[in-house]
Amino acid sequence: MSETKTIVSAAVKSMPYIARLSLSLMWMYLTLGYRVRKTRGAFEKQLVAQGMSKENAKILSASFEDLKNEITGSLKKAVISRSR
Repeated sequence: MSETKTIVSAAVKSMPYIARLSLSLMWMYLTLGYRVRKTRGAFEKQLVAQGMSKENAKILSASFEDLKNEITGSLKKAVISRSR
């Protein structure tokens, strides 16, 4: 009985931290797309300023989008596999 009480108490005490972590992760996920677009634009602008063609700059900056997709895919896969 005492062990169950301790586990429940620990779970209740950790709830605010879990909620804050969940909100932070959700905010990061929601703003990731905007940040990647902004980064791609700045990267392409710098490459064009150095003399590269716009098409080649877009091809090189596509790696940022690919990386974002890999990261979000990995996180989704981890969350789905944990929930099963």
